[in-house]
Amino acid sequence: MSNEFLWVEKYRPKIVSETILPESLKLTFQKIVDGGELPNMLFTGTAGLGKTTVARALCNELGCDFILINGSEEGNIDTLRTKIKQFASSVSLQGGYKVVILDEADYLNPQSTQPALRGFIEEFSNNCRFILTCNFKNRIIEPLHSRCGVYEFNTSKKSMIELCESFMARCKTILDNEKIEYDDKPLAELIIKFAPDWRRVLNELQRYSINGRIDSGIVANLQDKNFDDLFSHLKNKNFKSMRSWVVNNIDTDASAIFRAIYDRMSDKVAPQSIPQLVLLLADYQYKNAFVADHELNVVACLTEVMSDVQFT
Repeated sequence: MSNEFLWVEKYRPKIVSETILPESLKLTFQKIVDGGELPNMLFTGTAGLGKTTVARALCNELGCDFILINGSEEGNIDTLRTKIKQFASSVSLQGGYKVVILDEADYLNPQSTQPALRGFIEEFSNNCRFILTCNFKNRIIEPLHSRCGVYEFNTSKKSMIELCESFMARCKTILDNEKIEYDDKPLAELIIKFAPDWRRVLNELQRYSINGRIDSGIVANLQDKNFDDLFSHLKNKNFKSMRSWVVNNIDTDASAIFRAIYDRMSDKVAPQSIPQLVLLLADYQYKNAFVADHELNVVACLTEVMSDVQFT
């Protein structure tokens, strides 16, 4: 689907005041806009919170040319060097700083690419600023931390209620604009289920709006469709899509992911492979209690499933 038809792009906030953020964090970014001076920044927090949206909104309001680079897809050191140098070496057409927005910077190699990025920040400091986003700040090397202001997209229980209410109003406006009928209760349940991953909520809304209505059937279908996608990635041995699925769902308890696969395997997995899958799930479920990186543990499990399990 073209970006122009994706609701997450069509309705992406253009200015900081339109973003769905805790009030204190929004005020912090508004002060940067009002001050007219953009520092190097590191945005950290789970997927879908609005990190990239805020980065783009800051550039829009401050009149900065920017380039958006995805660290998980374009993190090769040569690709990164070429893109950044070509962009940062030229003068901004708007007269202000040029900005490199580097999404998923925590996927850059900490031994090679991240140290090189530190060098780029220093080399182009006169006319270029860098905004890095990451899900896990502990995967960003200390020299990058020290060269950026660190902004944590955390949400307290109190602010979560307010944010869900704000996003509920935003979703109603979008559905009205798209002429989609909806019931308040399933819409609220959908938001609560995936909050604060606002991108995920909007993607699911668009997916289930194809019939022209959002009703009670959506919540019941969401979980099954989500795991259907995962089984498809595993069957097709699509590591990139599988890993992306894990990143988008790791906010769910990893043990619940293993259990959901177990509950759904009977009509997805070849009968001769079911015993092996059960043993794999049990093994990684046990390891989950001890590992420091739950995402890596789930990806390791699913990689082994892709390699060894046959699907129907």
